[in-house]
Amino acid sequence: MERVRCLIIGSGPAGYTAAIYTGRANISPVLYEGIQPGGQLTTTTEVENFPGYPEGVTGPQLMEDLRKQALRFGADIRTGLVTKTDLSQAPYKITIDDEKEIIADTVIIATGASAKYLGLDDEKKYAGMGVSACATCDGFFYRKKTVAVVGGGDTACEEAIYLAGLASKVYLIVRKPYLRASKIMQERVLNHEKIEVLFEHNTEGLFGENGVEGIHLVKRRGEADETHYDLAIDGFFLAIGHKPNSDVFKPFIETDETGYIKTIDGTPRTNVPGVFAAGDVADPHYRQAITAAGSGCKAAIEAERYLSENNL
Repeated sequence: MERVRCLIIGSGPAGYTAAIYTGRANISPVLYEGIQPGGQLTTTTEVENFPGYPEGVTGPQLMEDLRKQALRFGADIRTGLVTKTDLSQAPYKITIDDEKEIIADTVIIATGASAKYLGLDDEKKYAGMGVSACATCDGFFYRKKTVAVVGGGDTACEEAIYLAGLASKVYLIVRKPYLRASKIMQERVLNHEKIEVLFEHNTEGLFGENGVEGIHLVKRRGEADETHYDLAIDGFFLAIGHKPNSDVFKPFIETDETGYIKTIDGTPRTNVPGVFAAGDVADPHYRQAITAAGSGCKAAIEAERYLSENNL
């Protein structure tokens, strides 16, 4: 068993920024990187909107820079996954990889969110064989091919535009009769010569011998003019939202119905004193690298205050 003053769980912009701030405050933070070191940004090619990088930066490079900065200030960065928590009383018990137990005076939860799937059996069947939840990771394999993107929000439009730069044709499959995306993204998609938007369409399944060769679609499901047809595609990309990685902290931490951790009055404080949440796991609205980093800074400052107020 090991006792630490501040345990940071997760290694995206929120976790690493929290580590930089707690490290500089001489708290000697311990950070567990989890299942995807660097978080969702490691699956992003160009990040053009992070302040301080006028030419843009790749996601993996940005995360590597943040990681190095955290190490420079004394953060103890480790590989491992939180498998169990007991936040019923302070200090808090956290189990790593079902074996190692850590006792922490403060905990910063920065576990992020994961892409959602439609729940079709075919998604599992063709995983890595034409089905992807990350256009920037896998788009390269579909150069000059035909792909479909599912979703109607900003993410779906961004993925469609990104893929249109590689593929010969992109279908955007939208359940509703309109796009939820911001006006500028809608215009880009609707005016793009390679993108065809299929409104009021649902995916029923996928087919293919050694990978995805096509998609079973239904148009205007449940209406009098409901029609079923197949479309030939080589790749199927999901962009229908995210699920916050908060399950391991229930039943101690309050979340909303989707699973986003509820925080108190615009602070990173949760309903458990000394436990703070930062980044996408507590952010249903913005989900940007810069807002995650900002909330990691806030969580670190809150943790430092909590430790000094309680003489820990």
